[in-house]
Amino acid sequence: MNLVVDSGNTRFKVGVFDGSALVLKEYFVVPEELKEFMTKNSFDHVLVSSVNHDPQEILTWSSSKGKKIVLTSSLTFPISVSYATPDTLGVDRIAAACGAFELFPEQDCLVIDAGTCINYEFISRNKIYQGGGISPGIAMRFEAMHTFTSRLPLIKPINEIRLIGDSTESCMQSGVLNGVVAEVNGIIGEYKSLFTELRIILCGGDYSFFENRLKHPIFVTPDLVLIGLNRILRYHVEF
Repeated sequence: MNLVVDSGNTRFKVGVFDGSALVLKEYFVVPEELKEFMTKNSFDHVLVSSVNHDPQEILTWSSSKGKKIVLTSSLTFPISVSYATPDTLGVDRIAAACGAFELFPEQDCLVIDAGTCINYEFISRNKIYQGGGISPGIAMRFEAMHTFTSRLPLIKPINEIRLIGDSTESCMQSGVLNGVVAEVNGIIGEYKSLFTELRIILCGGDYSFFENRLKHPIFVTPDLVLIGLNRILRYHVEF
C-alpha cells in the first residue's frame, strides 16, 4: 500500500492506494490528526505534496522503509513539462496533469480544477503538459467585489441563479455565477476548436456547482490530484 498526502491551505487530504486503485481517502484538519494516522498505519512508499506545512516533517511521521518523496517542480514526472517557468509551477497543477494522464493516456486532456482559483491544465496526447490558465474562483470573485467597493456586501453563492437580478445581492449572484459558467464554457469551446477529441476532466472543491451547468461532455473526478500524486509516486518507485 502506498500513501499520498495533499497538504492544502485548510486541510490535509490523504489517499491510500493499492497499485493504481484508491482504497481509502481521509481528511484531517490539524497536523496531529495526520501524524496519528501515519504513525498507526504502515505503508510501502510515501509522497507528500504541501503548500503550508513542512513536507519533510510530515515524512518523518511515517515508518516506511521504502521511498519517501516530497513533490517539487524539480522532480521528474511520467509526463514531460513544457512550461517557461517550471520553478513557479504549483505542485497541485502538475499533480492534476499527471492524474489526467493516468486516467486518459494518449488523449488530449483539459483539466478544470475549480477551487480557490480555477486552473485550466492542458496535457497533449503525446504526454506533454503545456500549461493552461488561472482565473479567480467563485468565492474569490465575491470577495473581490466586497473588498474593492465601499457598498457591495459579502455574499455566498446559491444554487438557483437568475439571469436578471432584481436586487443588489441577486445582481451580484447573476454576475458572478452566470459569468463564471460562461467563462468555463467559453474556454472549453476555445480548446475544442483546436483539439476536437478533447477529454475534459473536472475536479476541485467547486466541481459540483459546474457539474450540471457545462454544455460540453465532462468526466468528473474529485480525486484527480490524489490519483496524480499516486501516479508520480509509482513512477519513482518503478523506475
